[in-house]
Amino acid sequence: MVSKKLMGVWAFVDFCLLVAGVISIAVSIVWKAPNLLLNMVFSKGDLTAGTVLGVALLITFAFSIGAIVQRNHVTIGLVILNWILVLDAIGIAVIGTFVWAYTLQERANYHEVFVNEDNSTIIAIQDKLSCCGYFNGSDRLVLGGSFCQNQTFVDSFLQFDNTTMTWTGACVAPITAFADSTLNNVFTSVYGFMAVVICLFLGSLCVIKKRQEEERFSKIDAKRGGRGFV
Repeated sequence: MVSKKLMGVWAFVDFCLLVAGVISIAVSIVWKAPNLLLNMVFSKGDLTAGTVLGVALLITFAFSIGAIVQRNHVTIGLVILNWILVLDAIGIAVIGTFVWAYTLQERANYHEVFVNEDNSTIIAIQDKLSCCGYFNGSDRLVLGGSFCQNQTFVDSFLQFDNTTMTWTGACVAPITAFADSTLNNVFTSVYGFMAVVICLFLGSLCVIKKRQEEERFSKIDAKRGGRGFV
């Protein structure tokens, strides 16, 4: 019989898979709600990918329950489970790597997002972050709102830093700071899901091996007339 310790570890990791799926779906749904900065950092496609990943993990969890409750000599369910886990791992790697790669050129990536926003959204961002324009006062600056009310204020507010060769007061710094923190947390969590998938894969291999050994010894015992080993 497979040891209780091994089954306990397998059950714990399987539960972690359930939690990972729930977290992925919950976060993807919550972040679809109107939120000025989050809606800028994540597109609808990004959040849909998170939802799909969560659903895939929950389906894998449901299948794992059916696979583990099979009789000892039936290991095909666990074998199929491991192939499903391989597919999950590929999906996690793709999504996590995509998010990580996006952090490598955040200033340029979010410049493209920023300039494509409508004027009312840009005004809301400038008011929230107390900034004007993206890289400088001539880069998609929209006058209005409570902060960047007129050009005179913008000209006095924005200052060129000769050390960093950037304009202080522009929106690029606060936008990328928020995006960097958020994206780092996301791809770290996604790669954490990978650890759960790998551990469950290895645990399933161990359970398969133990069940095969038990079945082999049972057959040998049967051939010996049920007398067992001395």
